[in-house]
Amino acid sequence: MKKLFAVLLAVILCCTAFAAFADDITLKVWDGQDDQELLKELCEAYAAAHPENNYTFQYGVVGTADASARYLEDPAAAADVFVYPDDQLIRLAMADALYEVTRNHDEIVAANSQGSVNAATYKGTLLGYPMTADNGYFLFYDKSVLTEEDVKTLDGILAAAEKAGKQFNFDVANGWYLASFFLGNGCTITLDEDGKQVCDFNNEKGLEAAKAVAALCAHPAFLPGDQNILTGTIGDTVCAGVCGTWVADAIKERLGDNYAAAKLPTFTVNGEQVQMGSFGGCKILGVNTQSAYPIEAMNLAEFLTSEESQLRRFEVRGYGPSNINAAKSEAIASDPALSALAAQSDYAVTQLIIGDFWTPATAFGNALIADPTVDIQPLLDQWVAQTIGQ
Repeated sequence: MKKLFAVLLAVILCCTAFAAFADDITLKVWDGQDDQELLKELCEAYAAAHPENNYTFQYGVVGTADASARYLEDPAAAADVFVYPDDQLIRLAMADALYEVTRNHDEIVAANSQGSVNAATYKGTLLGYPMTADNGYFLFYDKSVLTEEDVKTLDGILAAAEKAGKQFNFDVANGWYLASFFLGNGCTITLDEDGKQVCDFNNEKGLEAAKAVAALCAHPAFLPGDQNILTGTIGDTVCAGVCGTWVADAIKERLGDNYAAAKLPTFTVNGEQVQMGSFGGCKILGVNTQSAYPIEAMNLAEFLTSEESQLRRFEVRGYGPSNINAAKSEAIASDPALSALAAQSDYAVTQLIIGDFWTPATAFGNALIADPTVDIQPLLDQWVAQTIGQ
């Protein structure tokens, strides 16, 4: 007993001595209101796994939509680690807000989907840690009306919907969804080497895509409108529609056993079937270049975006992971919405838009809804001119 006591005393003394030399590290971390509880759980787990430092975390409620704006208000007072959406990457990069990911770079790239890595990369430099890959869109449908064969093509959806006296909802007046036709037919919207907006939606391929949109608008089974239209009427007058994971629970509640999802359909161009494209979006964890503890902040960011953390994020919040292994888990693979999103991700591109794309896109979509026979080329030219600032 004396020998055992001596051993225990030695261990306690060693631990006490070790703690005495541990550094006090304070890290400020931002995330949205609904994610605060999970954020605290994960940060505390990180601190427990790293007793070499005495960690104190300061939690701030800053949602992804506000991340870049809040950062730019006062970079020195901003969080050491914060979540931002991929469409804010360029703004943050140009403000020199983000540390380049250099620690375990290759492992992080290999662990995450190529699309999410691309979304966190600017001019060849990885500027964040991919955290989710679920900000995209796909097809929801009522399988009591539509079959798996029907939903492969837009023509099949519209024909089956019309036959059943139902409608297909697609928000043509929203550029995020409207771009699917153009991206699918080979058009691009991106940035050149100087960071200038480039868009070719008014070329020959763009005109073909626009004619397909006009044909959709002219179809009797077509129903325009936003996600509120879809979630409010699917299962009643609507049998299918395009949106993202954030409406999955509402649609599942309405459809029950008839709930189903799939990648976006193909559409007809010159008698041939063309797969719809899409924008794929991600949430990314960034490390502030003005952090007083950049190494510790990077280590925390890597932990918060690890396979285990992403699986926990799915369990608690239902977020789709960017981590490849996490995405292969049984729970995620069996989720209809996330499976559909994963299937569509093969046809998705990163959203690289800094110009005034959205307002003229809405005007273009509304023009086709109002009159599908309108002269399209001048409308396309106007849309692109406003987008690239001419």
